[in-house]
Amino acid sequence: MQSRKIPLALAWLAIQASAWAEPPADAVPDAVANEARTVRVTGHYDNAVGTSDAASQGVITSELIVNRPSLRTGELLEFVPGLIVTQHSGDGKANQYFLRGFNLDHGTDFATYVDGMPVNMRTHAHGQGYSDLNFLIPELVQRIDYKKGPYFASEGDFASAGAARIRLADKLPQGQGSISIGQHGYVRGVVAASLDAGPGTLLYGLEVNRNNGPWDVPENVRKYSGVLRYSQGTPDDGYSVTAMAYRNSWNATDQVPLRAVESGQIGRFGSLAPSDGGDTSRYSLSYAMRQRTQNRLFELDAYLIRSQLELNSDFTYFLANPADGDQFQQSERRTVAGVNASESWNTELAGLTMRNKLGVQAR
Repeated sequence: MQSRKIPLALAWLAIQASAWAEPPADAVPDAVANEARTVRVTGHYDNAVGTSDAASQGVITSELIVNRPSLRTGELLEFVPGLIVTQHSGDGKANQYFLRGFNLDHGTDFATYVDGMPVNMRTHAHGQGYSDLNFLIPELVQRIDYKKGPYFASEGDFASAGAARIRLADKLPQGQGSISIGQHGYVRGVVAASLDAGPGTLLYGLEVNRNNGPWDVPENVRKYSGVLRYSQGTPDDGYSVTAMAYRNSWNATDQVPLRAVESGQIGRFGSLAPSDGGDTSRYSLSYAMRQRTQNRLFELDAYLIRSQLELNSDFTYFLANPADGDQFQQSERRTVAGVNASESWNTELAGLTMRNKLGVQAR
C-alpha cells in the first residue's frame, strides 16, 4: 500500500510546483497576451481538387524539387504521382517511363514540354516520341504542371497516358555552386546564378558530370549542360529567351544472359558487347511570351532545336550473325523549328462559366 502512495505524492507535488511557477493572468503583459501568431503550412503539391478538369491534374512546387535529390535528370518526372523512371543502355539515352502500370517506352505516350518547347520527337531513329530530358539541369527547374489520363486533347497525340510541362526559373534566390563526389568515379559539378540585366534578369547554369558506374567496362560518362536565359516581367505577363546546350558520350553495359553469368563467362556487371554505347547532343534556342489583360491571355512559343544521336546496341548478341555479332547502330540528326500561338478568354453561356482558347501550331 505504501508503494502506491509514493507516486501519487510525487504527482501532487509536480502539479503544485507547476501552479506556483505560472504567473497569474493579470501579470502577463497585454502585448504578449494579445499577440497573434501565424502558422503557415505549405504543401508540395497543388492538385487543384475542385477546379481542375480531372483529379489527376496538379502542380509540383519548387520546394519539393529543391528538397528531394535526384540521381538522374529523368527522375524529375518521378515527382508526378504514379510515374516511374528507369534507365537502360547507359546514362546518355532517354529514360524508360512507366505510368500507372502503362509502359510509355522512351516517352511515346507521355508528352513533355520545357517552357512550351516540345521534348518528344515526332519521328526518331530509336523510336517515335523519343523524349530525352538529360539536357536539363535539375537545379534550374521551378515547377512542373502535370496531367494524367487521356482527358486532355490540347496536349497532343503523345499524351495518351499523360503530360508534363516543365518550367525553368527566371531568377534564383541566390547563386549556387556544388561539387558531388561518389563511388565508381562519380563526379558532378554545378554552377548557377542570376543577376539584374537592364530591365530584366539574366540567368545562367553549367553542369559537368563524370561517372564510370560499377560495370566491368567503365561507363565513362562525359556530360556537359549549359543554360543562358534572359527574362522580363512575370511568368504570366512577360517574356523569356533561352539558349540551351547539351552533349554526352558513354559506354553501355546492357542486359546480359543469365546463363552467361551462371557459367562464369562474365560476372554480374560484365558485358558481351564492350563497344555498346553512344553519344548525343542537343542545342536549342527558344522564345516564350505571355501577355495578360483583364479577361484575356495571349501565349506565344517559338523554338529551334538541333539534336544528334549515335547509339550502338546489341540485344541478340551472336544469334543472327555468329561470326561478327548482331550489333547495330542507330544514327539520328535532326533540326526542328516550330511556333505555337493562342488566345484564351472567359465567357458565360446560360449561366455557365466557359474558358475558350483559339490557337495555331506550326512545326
